[in-house]
Amino acid sequence: MTSKEFNEKYKNYLEEGHYGMSIEDPIIIAICDVFFGEWITISDFKYSQIKIKLGSSRVYCKNDDGYLWLLEECINAILKEKKNE
Repeated sequence: MTSKEFNEKYKNYLEEGHYGMSIEDPIIIAICDVFFGEWITISDFKYSQIKIKLGSSRVYCKNDDGYLWLLEECINAILKEKKNE
């Protein structure tokens, strides 16, 4: 899945005026898709950005299930692995 496809899939949860997913890595997108599959069941869930800033991930969501930190850690682990390749 591409970032464009991800944003299309979750367009009903994307905050107005924000760009959403900006990372073009299929593994990271797939992991985000798993988390979002759960989070969209939470009332009033919204996201605004998923990006890399200064070498680490930033995920901006409202009303996630308290595991936003885990998603960021997963993304950062992938980025670290890719950097070491």
